Amino acid sequence: MRAQLSAALALLCLLQVQAELPVQADFQQQQFTGTWFSIGLASNSRWFKEKKQVIKMCTTVVTPTGDGNLDITSTYPKLDQCETKRTVFLQTDEPGRFTYTSPWSGSEHNIRVLETNYDEYALLWDTITKGADTFTMVNLYGRQKQLRPELLAKFTQTALSQGLAQEDILILPRTDLCMGGTA
Repeated sequence: MRAQLSAALALLCLLQVQAELPVQADFQQQQFTGTWFSIGLASNSRWFKEKKQVIKMCTTVVTPTGDGNLDITSTYPKLDQCETKRTVFLQTDEPGRFTYTSPWSGSEHNIRVLETNYDEYALLWDTITKGADTFTMVNLYGRQKQLRPELLAKFTQTALSQGLAQEDILILPRTDLCMGGTA
């Protein structure tokens, strides 16, 4: 009986981990635009595991396009220089949910804005598919370079609830390099 109960609990946990998280209720795309700092990043992707030791905070500017999509421009330190990458998040029928295909790796991204208060933080979840492989990424963005400890804890808990391990979670080191002179 105990073994059956343990197996049932394990299956329930697995189903919870694989459940898709809901998008921010009443997502307001216009309020989401502007400058964000990457505060936290969690992923089980090979790229993240290889680059985790050198990733630092970056600046991301979100700008609406004329057709309702979001232009995403991220500037980040790479060695002692700044590198900028630009992508376009394509809107879906569900406000707060976007897709894009990486021009660099060919991976397919399904992005959800899980939670935001627009003027302090945003928590995003990304399911990445490349070939037969699927990865999870959770991002924590802030309007400032530092967020309240409760928000860092919420980010960590969200990542753990999606099956990511503690070693898959990184609060990004702050830097002044490539920050565009903002606070």
